[in-house]
Formats: sequence, structure tokens, C-alpha cells
Amino acid sequence: MHKGVIHALLAAALFGASTPFAKLLVGTVPPVALAGMLYLGSGLGLLVWLALRAVRLRNGQDKPAGLTRPDLPWLAGAILAGGIAGPVLLMVGLTLTPASSASLLLNMEGVLTSMLAWFVFKENFDRRIFIGMLFIVAAGILLSWEQVPTLGVPTGALAIVGACLCWAIDNNLTRKVSASDAVQIACAKGLVAGVVNLGIAAMLGLRLPAAPAMLGAVAVGFAGYGLSLVMFVMALRHLGTARTGAYFSAAPFVGAVLALLMLREIPTAGFWLAAALMGVGIWLHLTERHEHEHQHEPLTHAHAHVHDAHHQHEHDFEWDGAEPHTHPHRHAPLRHTHAHYPDIHHRHEH
Repeated sequence: MHKGVIHALLAAALFGASTPFAKLLVGTVPPVALAGMLYLGSGLGLLVWLALRAVRLRNGQDKPAGLTRPDLPWLAGAILAGGIAGPVLLMVGLTLTPASSASLLLNMEGVLTSMLAWFVFKENFDRRIFIGMLFIVAAGILLSWEQVPTLGVPTGALAIVGACLCWAIDNNLTRKVSASDAVQIACAKGLVAGVVNLGIAAMLGLRLPAAPAMLGAVAVGFAGYGLSLVMFVMALRHLGTARTGAYFSAAPFVGAVLALLMLREIPTAGFWLAAALMGVGIWLHLTERHEHEHQHEPLTHAHAHVHDAHHQHEHDFEWDGAEPHTHPHRHAPLRHTHAHYPDIHHRHEH
């Protein structure tokens, strides 16, 4: 299996598992404060990872490519949308929505991510990918329809869909910096979003919960937001935004199953029908194959790589032979045919 797919599915499993655990905390922690603790747990955990990795790495060739000044505007936009607005909307939605349905509604993130990638950022897609997204959209509409109250609008469902839109913007902006260090990107997001959300909670007069709830939120944040985001960024690097979002659509199934087991929620007929529709959509994405002759234009960048068909270059330093390694390198023009995704080397016209 392609390593990008593995990264995306790991990201999905970690994030999906966090939803029912966050649901357990919602009753004891105000939504804004919980969002802050989840992201702060992510940032602090990854900060420890960065420190330990710095001690372990032997030399500069082993170090991932760090963020650069041109990356900062893209990263700032991603943090604002996905790290601040998105989590708050999700926590509000969880207070009004059963965790199993909330988990499946989160599939809308993949749909909205792909729509932005295709029509705003001009990423390639084909009929199979589009039909798969139609199935996922139908499932999301079905779940939202089930939650329409007697009077008014489905506030909880709309809040969760709003969170998905924020994360869709985040995903497309993060793709712009995905060649850089995934741990550094996720750590920065976690620390900034955590501090800002906790600051908002303090301004609203919200108090922090007892130590056990805080530690639980930090642990859930590190796994479900920190490690998941690291995997997601690595998947963006290899798969592009839309396809990563599609694979990430597996996340709600993990969350829904855990919610049904942990919280003993009773699934409705609509839940099972929505799950079936989403399953078909995800299957169509998993079985997609994209292959054609394409032209690689000259490109200079830095990222961890091995000397495959796309990385046949000389070194202007003494290389110790270790792979993968990281350094600035130039890609010469190249035309060939093979199966590929819109990764950092295949962002070409069709």
C-alpha cells in the first residue's frame, strides 16, 4: 500500500477515536476551554517529540526541512481556520449532537476539502473521485436531516459542518507547506491554537476543570490532534489535498463505532443507511488509479527523499549514503508515464 495512504488512514483512525472521548469531556469542560486543552496537549506533546528528535538525529542530512519565511502566511491562515475556529465549532456541535452521528458528520470535512482543492486550488480529479464524493455528501445530508428539531434549524449539525469547512480551508492551506517538517507544522498549530482558545475561555470567565479532566483532554489532544495532524501532513505531501481528505473520511467510522460501544448509543436506521453510503464513497476513492504521461517542470525545494526516479541529482556536499535525507535539490525537466497522485512532485496541468 502507498505510504501516503497509510499515513492518511492512521490520521483518520487517531482523529476518529478522539471524537467519543471528547464527547465524554464536553459535559465537564466548557467547549472553548476543551478546544484549547486539546490543541495545547497536541502542541506540548509534539514539542517534547521535537526535543527528543533533535537529540537523536546524527547530522544535518537527517533533519527534516524546517519551515521557512514564505511558509508563514499559509501556516497562519491554517491555524486561524483549523486551529481556532474549527475546534470551537466542533465542541459546540458535540454538546447538541449524539457522538455517533457527530462522528459520521465529520466526513463532510473530506468533501469540503476536496471541493476547495478542485475548484479553488485547481487540483486534478476524475469521475470516480467525484461520484465517491456524491455518496459521502448524500450521507451527510441524511444525518443532518435526521437531526432537524421540531422547530428551528439543526444547530448541532450545522456547527459540525462549519467546523468541517474550517478544517477544509486549513487542509488546503497546509498543503502549501506540506514539504516542510510535519512535526514542526503540527506543533506550531497546537501551541498557537491552544493558547488562543484558552485565552478566549479566560476572557469569557470560564474556569479550568479538575486535574483528571485536564490530563484527559491533553492526552486526547496529543493523540487525536497532534499525532493525527503529523500523519495528515505527511499524507498531503504524498497524495495531495483532495485524496488525503477522501482517505481521511474513514475517521468518522472509527469514532462512530467507539461511540456506540463506549456511550451505548442506539443507532437508527438512518445512521446505518448513512454509514453504507459513506462506505461506498470511501471505497470508490480507495480503488482509484490515476496514470498518464506527464511533464515535470524544473523545481527546486527541500524535503526528505530517497534517490528514486524523481530524485536523480548530484550533491554539493559530502553525502554519507544514508537515505532518506534532506537538503535543497533541483529537479530537472522530465517526461514519463506512471501511476501517481498530485503529490509535491505532481502538481501539473491535465
